Parts: sequence; C-alpha cells; structure tokens
Amino acid sequence: MTGDSIIDPEAAWLAFAARDRTYDGRFVVAVGSTGIYCKPSCPARHPRREHVTFHVDGAAARAAGYRACLRCTPDTVGRDRIAVADAVALLEAAEAPISLDELAALVGYAPHHFHRLFKRAIGVTPAVYARGLRATRAARALTRETTVTEAIYEAGYSAPSRFYADGARRLGMTPSAWRQGGAGATIRWTIADTSLGRLLVAATDKGLCRVAFDEDALALATRFPRAEIVAGGAALADLAAQVVASVESPDRDRDLPVDVQGTAFQEAVWQALRAIPLGETRTYRELAAIAGNPNAVRAAGTACGANPVSIVIPCHRAQRSDGSMGGYAYGIDRKIALRAREGVK
Repeated sequence: MTGDSIIDPEAAWLAFAARDRTYDGRFVVAVGSTGIYCKPSCPARHPRREHVTFHVDGAAARAAGYRACLRCTPDTVGRDRIAVADAVALLEAAEAPISLDELAALVGYAPHHFHRLFKRAIGVTPAVYARGLRATRAARALTRETTVTEAIYEAGYSAPSRFYADGARRLGMTPSAWRQGGAGATIRWTIADTSLGRLLVAATDKGLCRVAFDEDALALATRFPRAEIVAGGAALADLAAQVVASVESPDRDRDLPVDVQGTAFQEAVWQALRAIPLGETRTYRELAAIAGNPNAVRAAGTACGANPVSIVIPCHRAQRSDGSMGGYAYGIDRKIALRAREGVK
C-alpha cells in the first residue's frame, strides 16, 4: 500500500465506505483513477477498492502526486480541528462568557459555520460547553468557599440568578445541597436482578444518578453521604425496568433521563458514548477527539471508568485503538456479554 504503514488499510477502507466523520483528519483517501485525495467522509461516489490507497495527511498525498478534492476540501480538516481546539482553550480560560460571534471571530470563522464545526467535533454547542465549564467550576468551588455566593462568582457567573437558572439545573440539586454532600436531595434506589448479576438503580427526581453492578444502598450512601436515601417508588420502578430491558434485550437505545456530574471533558465523553449507535463501538482515541482533545486518550479511558450510570451511558462500547476490549469497571465478561447482545463481535 502506498502511504504510511501505521494506517490499517482495512479499517481505513471500512471508515471510508461508511463516510465516518470521526476519521476525518486521521488520514486521507487517494484515488488512483482520478488522481485526487479526499477525507474519509467525502460524499462523492466511492471508487473501486483496487484504486484506493491511504496517506497520513494531504502533504503525503500531494508528495505522491495527488491533488485535493474540491468537493470535500480535505486540507481544511486540520484547520478546523485547530480552530475547535483553540476555541476550547479560549472558553476554558475565559473569566466571563464569550458570545458565539466573539468566539468565531477569534478563531477566524463565520459564526454559523463555526457553530456547526464545534458541535460536530465536541458533541455540544459552544454555549452548552461553556455552561458545562461554569457549572463544573461551581461544583468544585462549592466544596471550598465559605458561602454559596462566593462560589458562584468564583465559577464565572455574572450574578447568582444566572447560576440558579443554569448551573443548578445542570447539577441536579441546589447549590447548598451540592456543597453539603447532597443534603436535602432525595435519591430513590432499588436492586434489579439481571442475567448479568444484581444491578443497583438509583435516581433523583431529575434522572438516574447511579446504575452499577454489584453495589447496594450502603455504596450509594457512601457516594451521597448527606442525601436522603429512600428505597423504591413507582417512578423508579419504571426507570429500573427500562434499564433492565437495556441489559437483557438491547434492541433499541432508550433515551433515559440522567442526573450526573463530571468535568466538562468527562461529560463530553459521556455524551459521545450515548451518541454511539446500537451495535457500534468507538475507540478511546475517537472519544477523546469528539470530546475536543485528541491527545487525551488516557483521560477518555478514565472518563469511561468514572461513568456513574453504566448501561445508560454505554461505556461498554468503548475499546482500544488496536480493537482489543480495554477495561470495564464491572468485569470484562460483562463487557463481552453486553457487546454480544448488541451485535458487536
């Protein structure tokens, strides 16, 4: 194969055949019959396999005598990724909110176009990502500051009212309750029997906050030491039944409500996991790229391990770049079984 030996040609061909956008920027596709090179997601009609080779980037393809496709403009991918990375850095460093117009101008793009680029790369819009950063800062500050008001201003909110309209909704409990280890929050729990073992299912009034094999109410109370831990409830019974159905017969993804918290990066990884179609997988590297930091492969794995609601956020669909299974908090046998039930070999 012409190109770089680190590219797996069969995996690259499958990504190209599927027009998988997550591979854009990882390699380019050179077509011998036309003399052009494209990005993997190029919408043009696919050539025959024997006419295709793969190269690590546009420079390598041009050195081999190919020219860039005018339809998919593969050389813009690297610029787009850099712009998104720069925007993430700007949002993370900002002490005050940055508007979409300002953010797009700082990285050299039109606002509407950059809005699409950012959401495609990160999984959420710039505004949602910025709100996530502020709420995460607030959660950390609430454990340090003397008063809730001090924590809110430290997190970058312009006024307490903005936090209560934004951050409190995202945290899933009031700021005081968060600062006091869940004081005032009510968490209902049950133990569901599944063919893969006993499963703890727990939820606040906003959504599922813990789904874990081999855990019980004591583990839940340790995680939320000042919350009111209550057994059962009709609403929880319905949620638990749907979680069990996802274990036993995952014929479709169920969009169940969740009430979870993590860093902005962790939550981007969790959202990327929830976006994986039934029967498919993603590598930790792909998840890191979708979350906005392609180099944070280890952190993506850690985010999967920190997933508070297994099954609902399907971290069993994550794997290493070499195709091997990777780890799983509840045992590799369960990961294999879950994937097999979803049609993953």
